[in-house]
Amino acid sequence: MASRTKGTTTMEVGADGVAVITLVNPPVNSLSFDVLYSLKSNYEEALSRNDVKAIVVTGAKGKFSGGFDISGFGEIQKGTMKEPKVGYISIDILTDLLEAAKKPSVAAIDGLALGGGLELSMACHARISAPGAQLGLPELQLGVIPGFGGTQRLPRLVGLTKALEMILTSKPVKAEEGHSLGLIDAVVPPAELLNAARRWALDIAERRKPWVSSVLKTDKLPPLGEAREILKFAKDQTRRQAPNMKHPLMCLEAVEVGIVSGSRAGLEKEAQVGSEVINLDTTKGLIHVFFSQRGTTKVPGVTDRGLVPRKINKVAIIGGGLMGSGIATALILSNYSVILKEVNEKFLEAGIGRVKANLQSRVKKGKMSKEKFEKTMSLLKGSLDYESFRDVDMVIEAVIENISLKQQIFADLEKYCPQHCILASNTSTIDLNKIGERTKSQDRIIGAHFFSPAHVMPLLEIVRTNHTSAQVIVDLLDVGKKIRKTPVVVGNCTGFAVNRMFFPYTQAAMFLVEHGTDPYLIDKAVSKFGMPMGPFRLCDLVGFGVAIATATQFIENFPERTYKSMIIPLMQEDKRAGEATRKGFYLYDDRRKAKPDPEIKKYIDKARGVSGAKPDPKLEKLSEKEIIEMTFFPVVNEACRVFAEGIAVKAADLDIAGIFGMGFPPYRGGIMFWADSIGSKYIYSKLEEWSKAYGEFFKPCAFLAERGSKGAPLSAPLEQSRSRL
Repeated sequence: MASRTKGTTTMEVGADGVAVITLVNPPVNSLSFDVLYSLKSNYEEALSRNDVKAIVVTGAKGKFSGGFDISGFGEIQKGTMKEPKVGYISIDILTDLLEAAKKPSVAAIDGLALGGGLELSMACHARISAPGAQLGLPELQLGVIPGFGGTQRLPRLVGLTKALEMILTSKPVKAEEGHSLGLIDAVVPPAELLNAARRWALDIAERRKPWVSSVLKTDKLPPLGEAREILKFAKDQTRRQAPNMKHPLMCLEAVEVGIVSGSRAGLEKEAQVGSEVINLDTTKGLIHVFFSQRGTTKVPGVTDRGLVPRKINKVAIIGGGLMGSGIATALILSNYSVILKEVNEKFLEAGIGRVKANLQSRVKKGKMSKEKFEKTMSLLKGSLDYESFRDVDMVIEAVIENISLKQQIFADLEKYCPQHCILASNTSTIDLNKIGERTKSQDRIIGAHFFSPAHVMPLLEIVRTNHTSAQVIVDLLDVGKKIRKTPVVVGNCTGFAVNRMFFPYTQAAMFLVEHGTDPYLIDKAVSKFGMPMGPFRLCDLVGFGVAIATATQFIENFPERTYKSMIIPLMQEDKRAGEATRKGFYLYDDRRKAKPDPEIKKYIDKARGVSGAKPDPKLEKLSEKEIIEMTFFPVVNEACRVFAEGIAVKAADLDIAGIFGMGFPPYRGGIMFWADSIGSKYIYSKLEEWSKAYGEFFKPCAFLAERGSKGAPLSAPLEQSRSRL
């Protein structure tokens, strides 16, 4: 165990005979091993003291506990921490000490009780909460299971069906719902929380209120036959929705053992499963993502200089199309005043209409009240000129991908916007230096690349040039955080990080199809791998116009390693443009349901006539594993180039960019993490083999060749950073 202490607990005994034990481990009072052992020590002292009648457990600074300190899992995985298994600690401390104690305990919950925090509270004999506190077991989304008794106590407190819903979806409930479910015994104002908990604990001690050990409750459990049916349904749903993950099913096994064989057997099974899931590849991937996501806001030479974000009050957006209106929606949802500029009244009305529709969708789903809708829409103003830009703090340009148009816009912005105003572009591929070359404001030009739909997709790619000031980057990182995006800071190049890494993805799929692989088998294999959809379904969704415009940028900038397929241009000539025209690689019905189109074969044959490609017997009979390798190893190759060129500071940033920007499966840890799980030597050997057989498109880059020849991890830091950051 590390020598530095991570958190503690404190204990104060009042004149009323109640010992208040407080969890102290900022910022969310996570349950590190130090906190757990300190809790055990305080608890044993409280039980041994004659002046203590009852115990209240609470958290410091308005938060009960955010759960087990997940860094402990990381250290256990790496073998740097030799601790007893977490589940067995939970039986020792929570079940045999807290719950079985001869003095009652009450949890006083404020702010949040998540994961191990909620499990700790469920081991107490009652739970009193402040209004609005979040209660939940989110462990499955981190690749682990509720390992502090949650699989046994939650079904006994709220019923099996509701418990499975909370565990499998990882969605918390508020204290008020928790009270109606039986999870919370009373909801009281924050100022009264501690006193109410003290009185409740004394009432239990003096038998005026029931002394309830939740692990022994059975009144909310259904009969065994019904319970088995509920669990079977949950398992079937889980297999369908998460076919590549084992830990949710392992969690359900622990729940089932407790119902069939009793809670003690269930706790033992939970402890056993808890220790097994730590070593699953999917768990390692999800824990890597958890830490990597939190690390994207740490940018060497930028965020370590003590710079404070400036206040951004008003933002202007140029272009009210799908992207511009989506960005406007994201901003007004976070209380920013927004000006939306368009070229004429018709386009402006359409842009504002899109924002309104985005918000009305939230009202329909019950996520927003009508009053909140009106208040949020009032933050948006339309404009046809730059006069209202004279007091804006940031402008985001979101027009079509046309260099000369963008250059003219940035030249105009320099004339109308104040000196401090950040000049951002939402371009997805165009070099920012070219966009800003007609201005003298290079230090405040930055890329703010959102992904469509901008108010839904979680990634914000922050693109800096060699001239962008650190202050501007810090400001945009702060905006990203406030609009609930995961920001990743990258260097300036064609396609930046996400589109640059993934441009070989579609091209590899086109190569395979022209050489004999069935496009629908490719989509099926890629979907089974865990992507939201395959490359051909994705082309249909984004539209062929976008696909061609993006491909053109890469063909112009990286001609030596692009595969130039004519399949999409030939389809476009026949008025096929993807889902929007109901014809692309698939045919679409009125409900946008896709089905394969036999006519695709004629476009593939025509494209072969242009490229000279011929069906290859080997590529006609690829296994799913081979399809995944031939589709994604070129992506790994390009990601290595991006990393070696210093476009990203660390490989983990590329992992997060790929997950949140392209939908790469989180449980695989990201593109670089996944590559290292396979091994650089194997990837290098396959790319080398294919490049000899099929040409430059597959040729491994120097970075991959160097690391692959040694079998070195691709994500290891660069020895001599040439970072563009």
